[in-house]
Amino acid sequence: MDKIILVIHVLTALAIIGLILLQQGKGAEAGASFGAGASQTVFGSQGSGNFFTRATAILAAIFFVTSFGLAVLAKQQAAVSATAGMPIVDESIPAVVEDSDIPVVDQAPADAAGELPEAPEAEDLPK
Repeated sequence: MDKIILVIHVLTALAIIGLILLQQGKGAEAGASFGAGASQTVFGSQGSGNFFTRATAILAAIFFVTSFGLAVLAKQQAAVSATAGMPIVDESIPAVVEDSDIPVVDQAPADAAGELPEAPEAEDLPK
């Protein structure tokens, strides 16, 4: 099913690209005054504007629907693959750590002030 939607999606994208490239820009009407308007008689007296506009709108709607369908399918496949590799939680293991589980240190920390070397005097520093 996802392969069919993907093929329709790609073909629709290519068709939209083709239709957009076939459309004339807004500056194309200036050429009609010099005799270039005869090329639009295939699509009728109003030109190809309405045909290409409607076809692009229909293909854009199909592209949106296939994009949404592919996103839903990808989410379903991700949910299935994510739960397949998850470890099972063992309920027999206690979630609370008891005081007896924490090790006790017998010695107090050493005094760190006596172990550090003294800082040199300002007079002894190189200039």
